[in-house]
Amino acid sequence: MRITQQHIREHNKEAEDKHTASFLPLVDQLDGKGVEVDPLVDQIASFQVAIPSWALGAGGTRFGRFPIGGEPGNLEEKITDVGLLHALNRSSGAISLHIPWDIPEDTAAIRALAEELDLVFDAVNSNTFQDQENQEHSYKFGSLSHTDTAVRKQAVEHNIEVIRYGATLGSKALTVWLADGSNFPGQQNFRKALRRTRESLEEIYAELPDDWQILIEYKPYEPNFYSMVIPDWGTSFLLAGKLGAKARTLVDLGHHLPNTNIEQIVATLSMEEKLGGFHFNDSKYGDDDLTTGAIQPYQLFLIFNELIEGTDDYADLENNIAWMIDASHNVKDPLEDLLQSVEAIKKAYAKALLVDRRGLEEAREANDPALAQSILQDAFQSDVRPLLREARIRSKAAADPLRLYRELGVRDQLIEERGSDTIATGL
Repeated sequence: MRITQQHIREHNKEAEDKHTASFLPLVDQLDGKGVEVDPLVDQIASFQVAIPSWALGAGGTRFGRFPIGGEPGNLEEKITDVGLLHALNRSSGAISLHIPWDIPEDTAAIRALAEELDLVFDAVNSNTFQDQENQEHSYKFGSLSHTDTAVRKQAVEHNIEVIRYGATLGSKALTVWLADGSNFPGQQNFRKALRRTRESLEEIYAELPDDWQILIEYKPYEPNFYSMVIPDWGTSFLLAGKLGAKARTLVDLGHHLPNTNIEQIVATLSMEEKLGGFHFNDSKYGDDDLTTGAIQPYQLFLIFNELIEGTDDYADLENNIAWMIDASHNVKDPLEDLLQSVEAIKKAYAKALLVDRRGLEEAREANDPALAQSILQDAFQSDVRPLLREARIRSKAAADPLRLYRELGVRDQLIEERGSDTIATGL
């Protein structure tokens, strides 16, 4: 199905009076603080978050999966679903592919479909954490770090293949996440495993186009529980530094031990110009892959506060970091979950834009923690929903994307078109 501008106009007309009643008082309030509303709305409107192709179907755990019906059965349908999201919020204008789940068979047709829906291709993702059909060597004991040269060669060639697919679609980055590690003490030589990983990444790095980046992801545990070859941001940062200027660290919000100060990690990577991108999600215990902002919205705000702290050029912030969602929708309609995640990300961004930077720095220099906290929380507690609605309305998106999604019965129409038994590729 397609969501038309007629759908949007009718929906926004109904929402106009209620929106105006909340937006105009906020404009007056911000004017009183010396905040120019129009540039702020423009900044919010321009911020785009990529949708992962693997998150368009129902998620699951190793214990089970409950299909929702109407899931996309091929790459074309996945792109169409991202187009639906983008039509609703005008903030989801990119799709991130995972190879080999999403190999484009007809590159020209895929690019044409994306262009028709006003979408671009964000970072492409390799997969050496699973054995694929007709694969000669197994990754059971690792991929880029494997003791066997033939296994490492196979993993390197796969990543180079992913780069080639991405280049044909206009992508500009490769994301590498490794499941490599060990479950038992003594199973793996830590030094040799890390050295082999670096050497494998160097081979991949050598094949990057001049205008590309390689984003190195990290994770402290799972699927291996004694050690991971790239367990933390420091190891990723180390490898990125050894590879060169086109290598950066990717921060997945779920890939940290409990109570880790992620915003400090972000600040350090930004300072060193090695922050390459994000995988947004939320968690209570570990890598829960929950809806972004569902559990720790204040932490999300603090992360954006550090991001904005590190730059005076918002366009540079928006364009030089890969903003992607990485979540698993166990009990929600995945498209509704993704709409909520994008909304939460943009709320955190908008609130961070409202921080009194001069006042905050003065409080810091005066060693006044109470005032610094008050300044941050004043911005965090601001109701920015009218700003986001105004940004959507000006962008010809829906005032309330989730509400319009339900009013149009999008999921029911997808089930009618695709059936109730389709299962999307991905986790």
